[in-house]
Amino acid sequence: MQSLRFMFDDALLKKYEGQVPRYTSYPPASEWVDSIDAYDFARGLIGAAEHPGPLSLYVHIPFCRTLCSYCGCNVVVGKGHESADAYLRTVAHEVRNAAGLLGSRRNVIQLHWGGGTPTFLDERQLSELWFSLFERFKLAGGAEVSVEVNPATCTLSQLERLAQLGFNRISFGVQDLDPVVQRAVRRANVGPRLEELSQAARKLGFRGINYDLIYGLPGQTLESWDRTLDRILELRPDRLAVYAFAFLPEQMPHQQQLDASAIPAAGPKAALFRRAWERLTKGGYTSIGMDHFALPDDELSRAQQQGKLRRNFQGYTAAPATDVVAFGPSAISDIDGLYAQNIRELEGYAHAVQAKRFATLRGYRLTADDRVRRRVIEEIMCNFTCDLGSLSPWAREVEGLKTFVDDGLVSLEGGRVTVTPPGRFFVRNIAHVFHAPASKVTAAVRLMSAQGPVARA
Repeated sequence: MQSLRFMFDDALLKKYEGQVPRYTSYPPASEWVDSIDAYDFARGLIGAAEHPGPLSLYVHIPFCRTLCSYCGCNVVVGKGHESADAYLRTVAHEVRNAAGLLGSRRNVIQLHWGGGTPTFLDERQLSELWFSLFERFKLAGGAEVSVEVNPATCTLSQLERLAQLGFNRISFGVQDLDPVVQRAVRRANVGPRLEELSQAARKLGFRGINYDLIYGLPGQTLESWDRTLDRILELRPDRLAVYAFAFLPEQMPHQQQLDASAIPAAGPKAALFRRAWERLTKGGYTSIGMDHFALPDDELSRAQQQGKLRRNFQGYTAAPATDVVAFGPSAISDIDGLYAQNIRELEGYAHAVQAKRFATLRGYRLTADDRVRRRVIEEIMCNFTCDLGSLSPWAREVEGLKTFVDDGLVSLEGGRVTVTPPGRFFVRNIAHVFHAPASKVTAAVRLMSAQGPVARA
């Protein structure tokens, strides 16, 4: 408990408050440019074809039956299954186009279907999407195959079909189990089905079962949050992601439906996360980074103990894929040192793919310096330690680490940086020390934007 109190020391929280990236990617998406286009993505696929090792695939299924008022995902609401059929045909075209440029590099070690709500698709459509992928790709032995599910609408039949197809990981979007909070965010009551589906998933062979929770939602109190945590600890999923609610009504007009006066202020919101951290760690979960927790025998915990945990656009993973190829609107690929994001709107995405071109909207090509910084940041974010080798090239960063060393959040021995247990709560701040100086980032972005087509010659 002493380290827990240290983690949530008010003085440290105030000292390190402020916005820093989640580092799902480095550089983060805020630094990407719109000069990256379909040509760059095609060239990236051709380059990735020369790499050894298996791939990670992601498919975005944007459809939802209703729009929850807290949601920040790229979703399409009110469409029928006929629209989903048309969408699946478009994805199949995109898959064929990408696979054709990847040559013989078709082995897949990680697959993730996200949304939206992937189980908006019925059993036939789930099978159709699966076979459109594995007509072109091959699933490697021991692959991590995961899907996101809304427990309020998923059926046992869909769960069985997913298991038959080959899915072995599942993430349930729980968010909160309190009826008052669920009504406040227009979320269907997931409580009655959660235990049934979780038990069925285990019997069907799913492991790494994850629950997503959100703190800071309208109407949440410590008392209601405790009741949700009580139930979660009873059900005991293998993993938990406890995300902060982002209230951005200017960017997401549907959030204007929320009662802003019922949204917890900064102090009470932080208290909700403190309570989750305390309850989960007392309940036997390990903090594996930021807002993610896992049981000690879960593969994510084991990978971290071995220094092999990784992170990509699908989250924390033990899968050793070096390139991610993503399909669907807003989907992000990470291939051959290139980030490439698809058009967000369903119609624009479909139009591009049907015109036999990739739907790339923007992205970023990493420099040699970016690649080194990305490796360091990933090691710190995932495994809480990194060997810098010689410190001389890192003089600025070592100077920036001194405040964390003084506060007991980091140890620095020789060239090895290690985040201490109390420092894990501040791991994003620590990783941010290795972010390139703003002037350097700005210069690189300007150069990329200015070069555009010239760089393709």
